[in-house]
Amino acid sequence: MFIFKAAVVGAGTMGGQIAQTIAASGIPVVLKDIKQEFVDAGITAAREATQGEVARLVKKGKMTEEQAAARVAEVLGLIEGTLTYDSFGDVDFVIEAVPERMDIKQAIFQQLDAVTPSHAILATNTSALSVTEIGEATTRPEKVVGFHYFYPATLMPLVEVIEGDYTDPQTVSVAYAFAQQTRKQPIICGECPGFVVNRILIAAVGEIWRAQEEGGLDILKVDQGLQEAKVLPMGPFLLLNLLGLDTALHTAEHLHEEYDGGLVDPNDASFYVHKGISELVAAGKSGVKTGEGVYTADGSKNLPGDADPDIDDIVTRTLLTTLREACQLVEEGIAGIRDIDFGMMGGAGMDPRRGLLPPFMKADQIGLDVVLQQFEDAAAKYGPRFAPPVLLQRLVAQGRLGTKSGQGFYPYPNFDAEQPGETVKLESRDGGISIAWLANGLMNSLSPAVIADLRKVWEKVSARGDRALIFASSNPLLFCAGADIKAFTQLDEAAGAELINSAHSLFREFGQSDVATIAAVNGLAYGGGCELAMSADIRLAAKSAVFGQPEIKLGIIPGFGGTQRLPRLVGAGRALELNLVGDPLPAALAEDYGLVNRVVDDHALIESALNWARKLAGQAPIAVKQIKTVSGQGDLDTGIAAEIAGFETAFQSADGKEGISAFLAKRAANWQNK
Repeated sequence: MFIFKAAVVGAGTMGGQIAQTIAASGIPVVLKDIKQEFVDAGITAAREATQGEVARLVKKGKMTEEQAAARVAEVLGLIEGTLTYDSFGDVDFVIEAVPERMDIKQAIFQQLDAVTPSHAILATNTSALSVTEIGEATTRPEKVVGFHYFYPATLMPLVEVIEGDYTDPQTVSVAYAFAQQTRKQPIICGECPGFVVNRILIAAVGEIWRAQEEGGLDILKVDQGLQEAKVLPMGPFLLLNLLGLDTALHTAEHLHEEYDGGLVDPNDASFYVHKGISELVAAGKSGVKTGEGVYTADGSKNLPGDADPDIDDIVTRTLLTTLREACQLVEEGIAGIRDIDFGMMGGAGMDPRRGLLPPFMKADQIGLDVVLQQFEDAAAKYGPRFAPPVLLQRLVAQGRLGTKSGQGFYPYPNFDAEQPGETVKLESRDGGISIAWLANGLMNSLSPAVIADLRKVWEKVSARGDRALIFASSNPLLFCAGADIKAFTQLDEAAGAELINSAHSLFREFGQSDVATIAAVNGLAYGGGCELAMSADIRLAAKSAVFGQPEIKLGIIPGFGGTQRLPRLVGAGRALELNLVGDPLPAALAEDYGLVNRVVDDHALIESALNWARKLAGQAPIAVKQIKTVSGQGDLDTGIAAEIAGFETAFQSADGKEGISAFLAKRAANWQNK
């Protein structure tokens, strides 16, 4: 299932911006609404977004005024505004972006079910409503998925891909690939009111609302104090004034009803509804878009309260609320730790580069034992809404206290004092077990230096008689994004051939040694990263892991065994499909296909890998080596030799050079079959 034409139903500002992101990636899109004025407004939103994008490029000297005008025309030319469903007969992916009312959404999905092809995926941009309930209005609930953008859709990178009760894993996989195709950063989550980011963010903002309203606090001082404390990208009241009080209030009321309905004591509520903000919204004062909200047009405050806030107390309450909801999402099986933190980074602006840490990273930094005590103190002072999460209690009981203990919600390497290399670091454990931590920058790309350092680590581990080696990533958010394309392009033909041959030789040794190897894949494992994982004896994937062999999109082929090991794991037909298409494969499907042995909770990945390592390290070394050597015996060496020849042909071709050039320039490739 591939996306060649899309549609957006609902041409408001969000719908127009969604259509723009699709068209900007080169995909034709139909933009539908019930009135021409709405369609025109959506087209205007798309035009303004595109003009803003090209203006930034012109300012940086990366585009001329003429090129900018041509680009605007090109993008707008891919958007078809309409009042009918006449152009929906050949769409592959539809995104509904109408008001948050279940009756409206179900009526539209019933219509879409009748006017779109049977293969088309029907997605909803709902921020809080049930994907399952929306899908029940169709005859294809397995093809209904949540596809939640964040405002403004043209700028915010995150898309939440939400599984309903009936959503097929293939639908999720296609939606994930489509998000990436349109240059968005997707996370996968299950269904619950508010999903991931809104559930966490509205709970946290609600705790700030509660503190302000109950304490009669000055909102200007609250905003200033919390921004300085780096709790949110900007002051919470200023942020809501920009985004719209009505939207935030509606979501808060919905989540309060869903999670807190029936509570006797309002102090126990996880989601607080601000009475003063409710009154402002009722009076038509929803923020900047209406002229005033919690602040007036001249910037003065519009909520009562002059008391000085205890910023430290509000910071603690906000961080605890954020972590509480994040832990509950994990405990409920809605999302993994990596996707939750990644979602808060992309959807709520929690950028570690600016000192804004998402909840699990922040807790690990503070210390989980300290955070647990903070929960207990807050529960004694404020009530059971601050009862410590079970997940947190469990980790503290295990001695997993965060960065200071080397393991919390994430693992933290404890590198050996002496290292054989720089880009791959060795950590020795008891019982003949070691961890080879990939440590080559944010993307952990497989450069010539990484291959060389992997060799050094392997030789040291083998020489001292280790029984098991785990491949893991020192980056908590991804395993390995693939080969370092820039480094490859700087090699001459002889150096390139030497690199390919040395990598293949090393990976073959992994499979023929008496040392058991385990790949602990915590996030993206693309291209060479996926091939490194496949060279291991056992592959464990975190819930948030995603695999893929995208080399075909660069006009080349897998170069580190992907055409040979993948068929041995998933079958020839499936491997051919994955290598020819190059789309991402989420962990759940990777397990179904046989690419990975087990999918485990994100926070349990290294623990599970060490458990496997202890088991395999205790097996008879000669038997281990023989089983590995003879298992799947066939023409692997012959196949790899053919792959090397094929890689050289593709890599040295004009199309190969064009594909790599286009990838580096972030543009579409122009294939010439040369």
